[in-house]
Amino acid sequence: MPLYSAGANAAAAAAAAAEAQRRMREEEEEMTPYSADDLQRYEFKIIRSATGRFKDPAALRQILEEEARAGWELVEKFDNGRVRLKRLIECRQRDATLAQDPYRTTVGMSDGQLAASIVFGVLGGIVIIGLIIAAIVNSI
Repeated sequence: MPLYSAGANAAAAAAAAAEAQRRMREEEEEMTPYSADDLQRYEFKIIRSATGRFKDPAALRQILEEEARAGWELVEKFDNGRVRLKRLIECRQRDATLAQDPYRTTVGMSDGQLAASIVFGVLGGIVIIGLIIAAIVNSI
């Protein structure tokens, strides 16, 4: 494959990923309408899982139990990678006593860590294949 073609493919993939993120943000903004009272009494956050961890009911239950310690409760599950939570604003007063970050927004690997793992895995595979080929060529 010519180098310019690989660059064009990478640019197209990056544009597609950016568009998918834009659509997800739009969906998150439009899915649940909030009243003025909601916005005065509650704070909201979205937790993301790059590996689709919310597909597993036991994992989702565990994460929601952890979040409940900080006062967060489930509002909606978008998909296997995103859930929206809310908590009363008064819960902030207990944040200093928590052993966890009450404002975490990712569970497990972040998108960047997942991408890095994939890249290093592919590169590692290429290196191993190269070493095997070199060993075969040297033994001939």
